[in-house]
Amino acid sequence: MPRFSIIVPVFKVQGYLHECLDSVLGQSYPDFEVIAVDDRSPDGCGAILDEYAARDERVRVLHLPENVGLGRARNAGLEQARGDYVLFLDSDDFYTPGLLAAVADRLKSAEDPDILVFDHIRTHWWGRGGPSDASALLAAAGQDVFDLRESPQYVHLFLVAWNKAYRRDFFQAHGLRYAPGLYEDAPVTYRSMVLAERIACLNRIGVEYRQRRQGAITKTPGRRHFDIFPQYEGLFAFLEEREDLAWARPLLFERALDHMLYVISREDRVRPADRADFYREIRSFHRRHRPEGFTVPEGERGTEMRLAAGAPYASFAALRGAREVRRLAGAGKRRAGAKASASVQSAWYAARSRLPLDPRLVVYSSSHHAGVSGDPAAIHAKAREIAPHLRGVWVVREEDVDTLPEGVDHVLPGSRRYHSVMARATYWVNNVNWPGSLVKRPGQIQIQTHQGTPLKYMGADLLGKPGARYGYSVPKLLHRADRWDLSLVANRHSELVWERAYPCHFESLRTGSPRNDILVAPPAGHGASVRERLGIPADHTVVLYAPTRREYRRGGHVDRIDLARFAADLGAGHTLVVRLHPTLATGTARGFGLADLHARGVLVDATDEPHVEDLMLASDVLVTDYSALMFDYANLDRPIVVHADDWGAYAASRGAYFDITAEAPGHVSRSYRELAWLLASGAWRDEESAGLRADFRKRFCEFDDGRAAERVVRQVLLGEPARSGAAAAVGIPRAADGSARLPQYN
Repeated sequence: MPRFSIIVPVFKVQGYLHECLDSVLGQSYPDFEVIAVDDRSPDGCGAILDEYAARDERVRVLHLPENVGLGRARNAGLEQARGDYVLFLDSDDFYTPGLLAAVADRLKSAEDPDILVFDHIRTHWWGRGGPSDASALLAAAGQDVFDLRESPQYVHLFLVAWNKAYRRDFFQAHGLRYAPGLYEDAPVTYRSMVLAERIACLNRIGVEYRQRRQGAITKTPGRRHFDIFPQYEGLFAFLEEREDLAWARPLLFERALDHMLYVISREDRVRPADRADFYREIRSFHRRHRPEGFTVPEGERGTEMRLAAGAPYASFAALRGAREVRRLAGAGKRRAGAKASASVQSAWYAARSRLPLDPRLVVYSSSHHAGVSGDPAAIHAKAREIAPHLRGVWVVREEDVDTLPEGVDHVLPGSRRYHSVMARATYWVNNVNWPGSLVKRPGQIQIQTHQGTPLKYMGADLLGKPGARYGYSVPKLLHRADRWDLSLVANRHSELVWERAYPCHFESLRTGSPRNDILVAPPAGHGASVRERLGIPADHTVVLYAPTRREYRRGGHVDRIDLARFAADLGAGHTLVVRLHPTLATGTARGFGLADLHARGVLVDATDEPHVEDLMLASDVLVTDYSALMFDYANLDRPIVVHADDWGAYAASRGAYFDITAEAPGHVSRSYRELAWLLASGAWRDEESAGLRADFRKRFCEFDDGRAAERVVRQVLLGEPARSGAAAAVGIPRAADGSARLPQYN
């Protein structure tokens, strides 16, 4: 008997069916059966199903003699199911890699609950959408097992069949079956949720829910959407027969009304000519089924529910109309207000720009105002140590203010104080670029620290890579770079690349990378303290996996490695630490298994760690692909493995200044099998690896000696003469008072 029975009803989806079935059959967890129900599909679906069944014995095809609709097709498949758990998958959707393994693990840890709920993502015809509304609820559940009575908030989980695994004997014991017509998911979902004694959650994106451009039944307007009423009538008939479920009636009544009011508001569902009739059905349902103890919620939806208690359709339509007018008017006011605010701020900025520059004021920013990190943070820390008379102010987004270290002064971007600081600061320090609206004054010095040694194309070199520069303008980028005065470099390779990629007016300063000072001369016990904070045993071998983003995939995220398998293959005595690219930290990438694996202790998700240097110091080996992190990590003289299974696609889409597979800092793997062997065999730290790393360090860690931040503070901020060494290769013109005297460009 298989662990899972996956029921796939099929009707007129021949263009999507291969992707759907491949996503199931390609799962790493093999103990399942697929029951594909051909709902008398008039296209080639039946033949496609038979082909899959002939190739894989886990696929069974049920050809129905007539078309019965989605709900009854599911029921037909359910009658054939033999698995411990039943999952439903719509045939135009598909599973994400590793889902079934994650479901199996979570069911085991939860001791076989009645229902397991997992997450999904909407996939539009133009690309993936953002996280689902259920993400926060699923994350909050953690490893708990609960019922709906004690945790009623989980009634708000997405109302569908395909985001759950049902224990089959639970489903059958309660006679759960899908009714014909649209909205068939509602009564089964709510009935099962209130009956379940043990519900568990899996915070992982398991299904890519396809949003078809056209042809979706639920987005085709017509009278079929009136099916919602008999579906909920059936649910409430059941509830009213069960006195033991009286507690659930107010909860589900509110959900039913919310669902109906949502449907009537959608132009792609209820036609204008049908809305009065639809509203009368809502009123009728409200009158028949309003339970004792029902409390109308706050907000706009609550107002609509009060109207549904007795007001005529004209009142409801008037409310909707007035709301739309207010919305449009509000949008106009916001646009006008934003324009007026911008004008006021511009005038304020201009006025403050007429005041003298403050020679002691330094303004910092890192990674688009995302907090205190990188080279600017290292320079700021050193300035506080050796030049306390300098006043450092950080530009930080409002959502990142809580991450600031104690005692750090900051301004919010676009605020009045922000414009005052930018107008009067003598020094601007950033690792990306300042907004184009800022005009650099004569006497102001902009220090560009960059974000590491470049492997991939940057700046003007991207003109021949349209996919990689999607979303931004190279000419605008270069116009902003025209304001740079100093460009910090850690090696001659970077110096040459920056001068080519940014053909602008600036001086290269061979300081080394300030953020790498801690790697060259780490404080005693720092790595051990980071391990302790992350809950990593002191005697474990720590593997830091830090992949970069991909320009050939919309959104940038590509699963190159099955992280659960990788963590397992590392074996006992090892800890896998994963650090996603910062641009993927707040997207959906972590929902594809990473958050769940972290919660279950399979690995450590360190994406939110503010200082990547801490992770490097806490690790024993770096596994990366094409991330610039490898150039920094080389300072530690610890092993590096480059996993380059898609190097050709990456180099073609993004561009690269050299072939990292030919000039690598360690061994290169071109498949997961090779990667697993390198780690298991110990080859990752052999003599060949050490030799490759030594050559790499000599080339790319040329100016990193642990004193980069000090050089910047003393030579640039304090005006001290350059000492002998790497930094002395570039002189900085000075005025009589010792301050930097550099060409000014607006």
